[in-house]
Amino acid sequence: MTPREEALVFHCNDDPLVGILSHAEVPGRIGVVIVVGGPQYRAGSHRQFTLLARHLAGQGIPAFRFDYRGMGDAGGDRRTFDAVDDDLRAAVSAFMAAEPRLQGVVIWGLCDAASAALMYAPSDHRVKGLVLLNPWVRDAQTQAVTQMKHYYLKRLMDRAFWRKLLRGGVQWRASAGSLLQTSRAVLDGRRSAPLDHRSFQDRMLAGWRQFAGPSLLVMSGRDLTAREFAEYSAARESWRERLSASNLTRVDIPEADHTFSTRELRDRVAAETVAWVQRTVKPDAVDGSSTLPCAD
Repeated sequence: MTPREEALVFHCNDDPLVGILSHAEVPGRIGVVIVVGGPQYRAGSHRQFTLLARHLAGQGIPAFRFDYRGMGDAGGDRRTFDAVDDDLRAAVSAFMAAEPRLQGVVIWGLCDAASAALMYAPSDHRVKGLVLLNPWVRDAQTQAVTQMKHYYLKRLMDRAFWRKLLRGGVQWRASAGSLLQTSRAVLDGRRSAPLDHRSFQDRMLAGWRQFAGPSLLVMSGRDLTAREFAEYSAARESWRERLSASNLTRVDIPEADHTFSTRELRDRVAAETVAWVQRTVKPDAVDGSSTLPCAD
């Protein structure tokens, strides 16, 4: 049965934002704010966010999905994922005002929405947990290494590729040029200076280390963004330490693509989310940070 849903119009710095609240028949004290990733609106790819919100509500977990400023039905100017703290704060405020029983929220984000959640979470004591799917850490060197290991080498071992090449079905000059460019990026990255300490990747890590609540990390096996995150974190001791933290639960889904595009994969993510929230996230958990949230 589809849960009761309510459209909310709220404001962020004088700009109107639009969200959809999926009510639980008997709501718990923890809700989930679903944050969009990439240039899309609150429904998500393959209506994933809509279906996830309804599934959560059906399991007693109210859910809220919304549009950033400049996207979907929201007003204001479009902004990048690393500049949406005010949008997130306004959404949490609107959600909790509409569901007064709530004592805290989990932020659920895919791709750069997961990155945004990591940067935001420690600034808001109402955030009690994070669900992070295929976080975005795009970096020139790790992107190149990922492409070399998980795309080019795989193609070179593929018999179908060689048959297609011999039949003239591959533009080999363009492919060779792309491979050469990627190889140069790998070498240039190894010679380059360390990342700027104000990079968004460093802000992600700093936020994650400061956030005291539990996290669920879901990684797809057939996704270059996930593979790049794995390469990036494995190459840095501080990231490896955070990934071994006791309050982190990791789920790897080898057959999944970036957006969990089949019904089976979507249902697996929804089930993992519900089980983790119900088992792990407590409203009286230690606050993510001592910083109080601002009013929207």
